[in-house]
Formats: sequence, C-alpha cells, structure tokens
Amino acid sequence: MKQVGEAVRDSSLSSSHDNGEVVTIGVATWGTVHNREGLVHPTGGFPAEYVMDEEGQGHLTCLDSNHSHFILVDDGTHGRYGVEIPLRTKLEKFISEQTKERGGVAIKIPIVCVVLEGGPGTLHTIYNAITHGTPCVVVEGSGRVADVIAQVASLPISEITISLIQQKLAVFFQELFETFTEGRIVEWTKKVQDIVRRRQLLTIFREGKDGQQDVDVAILQALLKGACPVKRGPGARDAESWSGSRVLPGGGFERQVKALDTLLVPAASRSHDHFGHENWDHQLKLAVAWNRVDIARSELFTDERQWKPSELHPMMAAALISNKPEFVKLFLENGLRLKDFGTWDTLLYLYENLDPSCLFYCKLQKVLAEEPALPPLQMHHVAQVLRELLGDSTQPLYPRPRSGERPRLLLPVPHIKLNVQGVSLRSLYKRSSGHVTFTMDPIRDLLIWAIVQNRRELAEIIWAQAQDCTAAALACSKILKELSKEEEDTDSSEEMLALADEYELRAIGVFTECYRKDEERAQKLLVRVSEAWGKTTCLQLALEAKDMKFVSHGGIQAFLTKVWWGQLCVDTGLWRVILCMLAFPLLATGLVSFRERQLQAERGLARVRAFFNAPVVIFHLNTLSYFCFLCLFAYVLMVDFQPSPSWCERLVYLWLFSLLLYDPGECGLVKVAVLYFSDFWNKLDIAAILLFIAGLVCRLMPAALYPGRIVLSLDFIMFCLRLMHIFTISKTLGPKIIIVKRMMKDVFFFLFLLAVWVVSFGVAKQAILIHNESRVDWIFRGVVYHSYLTIFGQIPTYIDGVNFSLDQCSPNGTDPYKPKCPKSDATRHRPVFPEWLTVILLCLYLLFTNILLLNLLIAMFKVDCMADVLQMDRLKQPGSVEQRLASLEVQVAQMASALSWVVEALRGSGLGSEEGAPTLAPQKASEGQDPTLSGGRQADDWGDSHHVNARHLLYPNALVTRFPVPNEKVPWEIEFLIYDPPFYTADRQDKASVDPTGDTPESLSGITYNAVDGPTDRRSFHGSYAVQDGLPLNPMGRTGLRGRGALSCFGPNHTLQPVVTRWKRNQDGAICRKSIKKILEVLVVKRPRSENWALPGGSRDPGETLPRKLKQVLRREFWPAFESLLARGKEVYTGYMDDPRNTDNAWIETVAVSVHFPDQSDAELKKLNIHLLAHDPGMSIRWQVVDKRIPLYASHKAVLQKVATLFGAYY
Repeated sequence: MKQVGEAVRDSSLSSSHDNGEVVTIGVATWGTVHNREGLVHPTGGFPAEYVMDEEGQGHLTCLDSNHSHFILVDDGTHGRYGVEIPLRTKLEKFISEQTKERGGVAIKIPIVCVVLEGGPGTLHTIYNAITHGTPCVVVEGSGRVADVIAQVASLPISEITISLIQQKLAVFFQELFETFTEGRIVEWTKKVQDIVRRRQLLTIFREGKDGQQDVDVAILQALLKGACPVKRGPGARDAESWSGSRVLPGGGFERQVKALDTLLVPAASRSHDHFGHENWDHQLKLAVAWNRVDIARSELFTDERQWKPSELHPMMAAALISNKPEFVKLFLENGLRLKDFGTWDTLLYLYENLDPSCLFYCKLQKVLAEEPALPPLQMHHVAQVLRELLGDSTQPLYPRPRSGERPRLLLPVPHIKLNVQGVSLRSLYKRSSGHVTFTMDPIRDLLIWAIVQNRRELAEIIWAQAQDCTAAALACSKILKELSKEEEDTDSSEEMLALADEYELRAIGVFTECYRKDEERAQKLLVRVSEAWGKTTCLQLALEAKDMKFVSHGGIQAFLTKVWWGQLCVDTGLWRVILCMLAFPLLATGLVSFRERQLQAERGLARVRAFFNAPVVIFHLNTLSYFCFLCLFAYVLMVDFQPSPSWCERLVYLWLFSLLLYDPGECGLVKVAVLYFSDFWNKLDIAAILLFIAGLVCRLMPAALYPGRIVLSLDFIMFCLRLMHIFTISKTLGPKIIIVKRMMKDVFFFLFLLAVWVVSFGVAKQAILIHNESRVDWIFRGVVYHSYLTIFGQIPTYIDGVNFSLDQCSPNGTDPYKPKCPKSDATRHRPVFPEWLTVILLCLYLLFTNILLLNLLIAMFKVDCMADVLQMDRLKQPGSVEQRLASLEVQVAQMASALSWVVEALRGSGLGSEEGAPTLAPQKASEGQDPTLSGGRQADDWGDSHHVNARHLLYPNALVTRFPVPNEKVPWEIEFLIYDPPFYTADRQDKASVDPTGDTPESLSGITYNAVDGPTDRRSFHGSYAVQDGLPLNPMGRTGLRGRGALSCFGPNHTLQPVVTRWKRNQDGAICRKSIKKILEVLVVKRPRSENWALPGGSRDPGETLPRKLKQVLRREFWPAFESLLARGKEVYTGYMDDPRNTDNAWIETVAVSVHFPDQSDAELKKLNIHLLAHDPGMSIRWQVVDKRIPLYASHKAVLQKVATLFGAYY
C-alpha cells in the first residue's frame, strides 16, 4: 500500500533515533502487477530490479518503492484482485504468534485492521477480520469503503437497509457503481450489517473531530477491544482466534492503489483464553507496552473490573524495570501492596535487570568479578556494594546465605507469558503450595533499587509507602551523595546531589511533623535502632551523610543539648558547672539541678556520679586538663628545660601519653585509616604527635639538645592550634572558627595571585638596585621577604635614594649581617639607579596588592553570603501553583470516581431511575450485551429484530456459504426475488436417527410436520409453521441456507438446557456479593477442541429425559436423582434458539430449566459434586462464576442472564 510505504519512509526520515530498519511486507496478486515480467530472472537474483511506470499501468498497479519486501501470489489469473487474501491471512497468523519485546514487556504481535479508503475486496477483508474477532480502525474521510462503514456505524441495524447502502455506493463509488448488481448490493448490505452489528470491535477515527486523539490512541483502544472477551462469529471455521497486524489499503484492489500489502507492527496478541482476568492481563500488557496509562486508567481499571493484587505483580515488575512510574502509581491505587510484591526472588530479579548504564550496576559487576568463579548474582553481593555506600556504621542489609541455602519465591500467579529484557517473569512467579520468602522490609528494598538507578519518580512513589520514612530518606541521601562522588557524568552527578538534597528536606519535613505532634517521641525516633537499615539510627545516618540541614533542625538540636547535659538540667548556668568541677563538695548544696527528681533529692554518691558522667562536665574537664597540659608544656620550654628531664618534663610526657589513651579512635585503632584521615583535625593531631616524638628523640641526645628544644617549641604551636577544634562547640566562637577555617581554604587561591605580584616586583627591584648578589639568603630576603613586608607599610629606606647610607649596607656584600649596597657612584657615593622608576614600580605594586586583591577577597565573601541567603529563600518558598492545581485535579478525579461508584451501587440495588441521572464520567463500553434467545434486538445492536447467528455467511464446520440475507429480507412475507440459497445437509454417522439427506419430495414424503412423528416431536413452541415444497419454513424467517444442515431433523430440533446454579461463598461460608447483588455459580462443560464453555444440555435420545451432554458428566447412578431435580426445577425459557446451525428448514428450540441449590449444606448438592465425572478425557466440567464476560455460547449466555434475573443475582 502506497500510504503505508510513505508513512514508513517519512517516519525513517524524521526519526532521530536508530531503531533499525522497519520491515514492510507488501502482499499482492501477481496477475495485477504492472511490468511484472521484469521481475522474472532466468537464474534468479536478489534484490530484484523493478521499473515503475505509473502512467502506463492501465487497470493494473505498480509496486510501491518504499516497501522492503514483496510477496506476490499467482493463481494463473490476470487482472483479478484479492487472490492474495488467504495467503496473507495465514502469514499474519503465523507472524502474530511470534513474540516481540516492547516497553519492557514481551508480548505477541497483535492484529488490528486499519482501513484507509478501500474497495470491494477491502470489505471482504474487514468482514473476515470482524468475524474472527480482529478489531478494526476505520479512518473516516479517506473515501470509499472506509466512509461507507464510518457513516452507518452509528446507526441502528434496522436503519442499515439495501436502499441506504445503494445510496452510499452511488456517492462513494461513482465510477464503479454501474457495475454493482442487485445481488452484489445485497451482499454488501449483509456484510455491512454484520460488521456494524459487532460494533464493539469497530473504532471510527475522526481526525480533528469530537475531541478525537491521535491515531495511535485509536489503534490501542481498538487493540484493547480485540483483547476483550468477545463472541466469535458463528460461522468461524477455525477453533482459534487469529492475529497479526495489518493496514488495509486505501483504494483496496483498484487501480488507484499500488498494491495490497501488510504492515507488521510489533506489540501484542489476543489472548486465546477468554476468561475474565486472563484477557484483562493481556489488555494491561498492551497498555504497559505502549506506555498509555491514561487508557489503562479509563478502560481497564473501572468499577466493572476487579483486579486482584497478585494479578498485578508481573506487570508491576515490568513497569519498574522499564521505568514507568505512572503505571506503578496506578497499580498501587488499585490495591497492590509493595509488602506482598517485594519477595526475595522478585528483588533478585529486579537487580538482575538493572540499567546497565547506571553506576551501581558497574560496582556490582566489579564485586562479582572479584569472586573466584563468576557466580550468579546474589543479594549478599548487593549488600556488599550498599555497605560501601551507607558506611561501616550499618550492618549488611542482606546476609550471606549458608551453603546450599537460598530462599525461593513460591507464589501463584495467572498463566501469562511475560518477558522483561529476555528473562521470563513466568519462571519467577510459579504456582506452588509453599511459602513466600519475604525480605525484612520489601519497601526498603524497592526504594534502594530505585535510588541506586537515580529514578526520581519511582523512588518518590515507593518512599511514600515506607514506614520508617525518616531513616529511608536519610539513607537515600547518603547513597546518592556517595554515588555522585564516583559518577563521571557531570549532569548525572548534579541530579544525584539535587535528589539527595530533596530527600534530606523530606526527612526534615517528616521529623518536623512528628516533633510538632509529640516532641519526646520524635526525639526518641532519632536514636531508635532501625533493624531495616542495618541496625543504625537516624542520627547516625544523618551524620554519615553529612546532612547538616537535618542536624541543625531545632528539635534535633534540643535533643542533642539534652544529651550534652546528661542528667543535668539544660538551663543550669555554665559557671555553676565549672564551680562544682573545681569544688565537687558544692554538689551537696544544690548549686546545680538535675532533671530526675530522685537525683535532685539525693545528696550522695549517685549525685556525684551523675554529675561527672554528664558529657558537658567531661568535656570541660578535658578542656581544663588540656589547658593545664599546655601551661605545663610552656613552662618546661621556657623555664625548666634541663639537660636531663625534670619531673615537670616527665609529667608532660605522661600527660601526652594519657591523651593518646583517652580515645583510641583518635589513633586509628578502631576506625579505618582512610576514614580517620578524612578529618583535618585528626591529621593535625598525628602531625603534632610525630613532631613531638622527633623533638623528644633530639632532646634525649646531648648533642642535639637545642635542636630538640626548637622542634618541641614548634610542636607547642600545633598543640595550641588544637584549641580551635575544642572551641568550635561554643555558640560564640564556633561560627567564627568555622568561618576562619573556610577562609583559610579559599585564601590559598588568592595567595597565588599575591605571590605573582610579590615575586615579580621583588625580582625587578632586586635586579635594579643590587648588582650581582651571590648570597642566597639575602636574595630571598630582597625578593620575597622585603617585598612581602612592603605590603604592610615597611618600605625599604634606600628604594628612592633619600635615606641612602653606606653604613647600613656592605659595598662588596662581604658582611654577612648587612645587605649588599645598591649600585652607587664611587666618587659621590650616591645611588645611580633610576629613582623615578623604582618609585613608580612601588606605587603600582602597592595599588594592586593592597587594594585590588583585598577587595576581591571581600567580594568573594559577599558572594558566598548572598548565595547562602538565596538558597535559604528557595528552601522557604512554598510549592508552586502548578503543583497545587495538579494535586487538586487528582483529588477531584478521585472524588468523581467515588461518586460514580456510589451511583452505580444505588442503581444496582434498585434505588433511583436512569432518567435524569447525572453522568459523572463517561464510561466507554468495551463490548455489547448478549443477544436474546430468539435473535432479537441487542443493547449494542438496537433495531436488530431478527435472528443473527443463523444468518452468518459462513456455516460452522462446513465449506458452504449462505446466501446473504439483510435484515429487511428476513421475514418470509417480504418479497426477495433473487433469493437463491444453497442446499446443505451434513452426512452423519447415526443415519438411523436422522432425517433423509435429499431435497426431493419423494425422499421427504414420509415426514409428518406440526405433529408427533413417531419418536420425533415436530411441533413448534411458536405454533404451526408453514411447509413449502415438502420442506418446513423457519418461523423466524430466512437464513440463507436450505436443507437440514448439521441438525438431526427437519423442522424444530428440541433440546433441554438445565441451568444448575448455587451461590458463590467465601471461606467463611458467607455469600459473596458484587454491587450489592449476590453472585451465582453455574455448572458448565467444555468439549474437546472447543474454546467456548457451554451449559450441560442439548439434544436427547428418543425416550430419554436427560440430554446426552449431561449424561457424559454424571455417573449413571445419579441420573434418576437429577431427573427429579429437573422435575422440580423452574422453566425460565421455552422457544426458538438463534443458533448458527439453523437453516431455512431446520432449527433448534429449547426448554431451559433452572435447578438452584440455595444452601451449601444441601445433601443433593453434595451428591451432585460427588457424581460429577467427565467420561471423555478431553471434556472439562467446573463451577463458573456467573458474569457476562464468561465465554459461553451467545444463546447460553442469554439463558443464564434470565436465571440471574430470576434470582436477583449479579450478572
């Protein structure tokens, strides 16, 4: 098809992604291809060369150049279109059975018929598609067949008449209208009626009209209809649904189109099992594969469809792996619980399908590569990587299993085939009676899985389900910050840091709300050990992640203050504490107060112990001790540094040794060295201790006593710097010390700029003033030292020659204590260097150093402060208006859904009427209601007042086609001059019990109609019927086929349909309800090679009461008991059955009898269950919940609906 080829070409040209070549297969008739002789090669060749000649093609067609492949079908005819349809149908069915992956879900290739324009052959193809349950999308406005169907699709069947179709053909087929015979117009009318009758499979796409969306939405909606349990055409020959994907051409098989072809699009296939949830699963797979959560929400998750949470588990895994957060949110809204979903094997399966581009996947592969033999991924490998990210303060989240021990998932799920990235989910979810192995916290595990892949939306949805959400948010912040350090991609790293900050703010928000409700419990939350997060606490996680915003929270600071003061009251004056430290007997006077009343009342040892165990007291004692150590150290250096160590010096050594033993962690005996050296003050302590050891070694050597004293003096400076770290806890000094520390880091960048000016000015000054100075120390003084002092105003006296004096310098540079004199006049002893130049250099030097650099430094601090202010303003801003509107929209939608459910429930209980009822939300019907027993009107096919199944063109299990009979020509009273139905009577093995096969009066002369003819009752429930030419006439009208067909006898064929029902009950024995109404269960059977279930009824042997089918599922000893049940039963219907086997001369009439067991303890019900036995191995029998979606034959569903109405049950 030309349109398909052009669409593929335009898509390939406009697409910016390389998704591979689209294989477009054109299927056409060899005898209709113009220049086909050029395709014939004596020895064969590929690719074939074809010359297009559209101007000279005549009534033939040219192949489209945009197709990649062609299949040409030759049956020896010339110029005859449609020869390729049977082969194309088989090819589509074969391709539709193949599996392709899309959107993280592996599903079969679907079939949807997209109709653009089209001719007579196109109508036949559409009819076949609808007959086999294939959805069709008709593009209105494309012309011809598409417009004919589109314009009558919304009409009642009774209004689709021969005259109307004739008018439409005259409008849309002006050139070909003269060739349409009366018989062909009748055939068109019949096919159009059958197509429109199954309007649940028909989607009319009106571009730009009625709010119609894109065509892809229309196709997906059509596919969802195709996946619904729909009634098959009664004349379908094959027992299975057929699938594929095709686009019918504009122009059909006519000359305006290049060829009839097929476009195969990977997506999904129709389910062969029509029982409710299996079909819903298939529809959901389609929606997930196409990532259309809007359609899934409106079409699949409605009040009519009740999803079990376990049925959503496979699709939940697919949505997580393919990163579709909207579907995850939809599943959670519809009852899925993450605690039930997150099993051990599910989690392992998710990690096996990590995004290969994420950093965590690379780290995991490195861990696996370190194993001796490359093992399969286990959760303890994941735990190893997570511990690197969370820190050593946490224990492994997933323990290493013992040898031969591995928890397995044993979870029952529906039988659906679902693959994600090549791994089958069906192998993950298996039916078993075992137990499901869950992890400690499934929500935590899923949150970690989403966070390590930096999936913001998924993590947000899962985090909202977490219980320990504060610890979860802090852990996420820690993981993201650690991953951002190793992430090479700058954008990804920034996204991780931004997400880490977001989770820190979430932790703050949760803790703020808790603190507002209960301060004491919120503070306990900070130190509560979280078993789920490696037996750590929120406070430890916050410190590991360096979440300073969280730690600076007022509630956390109040808790830390309480911990800091121990048992003391936090409002106790610091001077009181210091006074009691110096004179602890003052504790007995009540100078300090305690929080506990018992300690406040006591005056003994417990009070002293509580005081000195308080962290604030311990800290100040250590601070006082450190001050004493520094004072003693200074005294030894300045006053008592003897050749042999004095007792004061020995006390200094002992004191320093006690400092080392105070905190072993400070020496790296507990923490890992890498973590220890990450702190600047720890590095300073190590340097001070090593320098002290070096000074001590020199001091103990008599020859190096003085150098040892110098080293110890320098070491004293380093010990004094430690005071800055001690005083960081002070509210006054702490912020200033932090500012100085940050300033020292930033000032090094400015020192480099300063060094450029200092060295450049110093070298120039030294070269101009001094000639050939050879002493290195004086060169350093002149270049660096004097230049540096000049910045602070100490200007050299000889730089301008005013204060020049030879007494202050050495003329030849021989005096080691004087600088070399500047170059001067030997006679006048005046300097000869250009004084104006040195003065200018000095001014410029002072300008750039004292003004420019210092102002830049000040500006830098102002920018930092401004950035902090702006950041705080951003944090204080409330949510945007858009977010609030979106939240309001979601709430309104939920409220509308709830109101809709209430209204439907009230209607179901009989309260209120349909008239004037408000419509809360449009509900799209996916399928029509069931037909009535006699083939009367349907809710979906209003105006269709005649039998329908009995007029289907294809007779079941036979190669015979009925004469087309439109609705208006069904009654015998209506004249139908061209009516010439074929005669068909099937050959049966039981010839003795059936009527003769001939149609001559002689062969039928022995039959008596409208009476009891021997063992055969030929009387009709509808009264006397007419007999013409020795053959009875169907009282419901023409069927398009003469003869007996597949039935036993001419005239009425009487059957019995027992409807055996009971109430559905739960485990407690209570009757289940839906929409307030009780739910029935019905006994159904299924024959071999049949896709539909049926009631256990049918024809009866002469003289027998029970139908043959019922006898096949009941033991003989229970037959008399069941006959008595039938005798006590209630007839719910007696009359004609619209059966596809009916003909003009033979039809089925039935009696439907309801046998209901209201009590589950009924003895006869128990006997029935015991005696149910299928004698045929291929036959199945079961109790099935009564629902309009169950795949019963149409006539049986209508009987079942009457029974449900009789008992007021749900249907």
